[in-house]
Amino acid sequence: MLTFTFTSTYINRDVPHSKHDCILLICISASVCTSNEVFSCIMMGCKDFIAHCVGEDVYCINKTSLLQDIRKVVQTLEQTGREILTVLQSVHQPSGFKEIPSKCARARELFCTVRTQLGELKTKFPVEQYYRFHEHWRFVLQRLAFLAAFVVYLETETLVVRVEVAQILGIEVVREKGFHLDVEDYLAGVLIMASELSRLAVNSVTAGDYTRPLRISNFINELDSGFRLLNLKNDPLRKRYDGLKYDVKKIEEVVYDLSIRGLAKDQ
Repeated sequence: MLTFTFTSTYINRDVPHSKHDCILLICISASVCTSNEVFSCIMMGCKDFIAHCVGEDVYCINKTSLLQDIRKVVQTLEQTGREILTVLQSVHQPSGFKEIPSKCARARELFCTVRTQLGELKTKFPVEQYYRFHEHWRFVLQRLAFLAAFVVYLETETLVVRVEVAQILGIEVVREKGFHLDVEDYLAGVLIMASELSRLAVNSVTAGDYTRPLRISNFINELDSGFRLLNLKNDPLRKRYDGLKYDVKKIEEVVYDLSIRGLAKDQ
């Protein structure tokens, strides 16, 4: 006669016990009993519990594999982003301003690779779970939005709109259509560009281009005015926006130095 000292508490899915501990407890708690019905009920409970544990293992394995696939694609995106940034960084050199058209053309060629990689990323997770895994590519998407905005500014000296950034990256704007460019990611990319333009203003003077800092100043002031209309929460985007005032101040100092030296006459 066998009896199993096993209570329903240990087959409750909400109880934070290890599945191995529970199964072990079932095995070692044997004593004498005469009831076959009790034995059958207990074994059915064990079967359900083990099936649940196996299901959890399969879910964890699938999720881990999915995250690994996403990280691999994100790493390739980060590498392509670094390549684009390396191309565009040459515009800060004294001879780089003459090469702006060719550098922008080269950057747009690399964005073709970005579109392919983002297309691959779309296939790694269900469309409706975009925000579940958003944190894994949020940073790289903001960097790519910055690079797209910087290229457009160098070409036209205008602010790129969200729709155009999405087109450059080969993704959607509307959330319901699938993988899309979130508004906050777009705005973060624009703010990163503002920091890059403050650096460009300084290097323009070094290269002997005294009118470009004036145009950059007007652009950044308009950008700052636009952001002041937004009701930003106390989040990473707000903290990044707080850095915009330092970019404005830095550019204003460059313009002031040009003005008192009489170098900014022909605006």
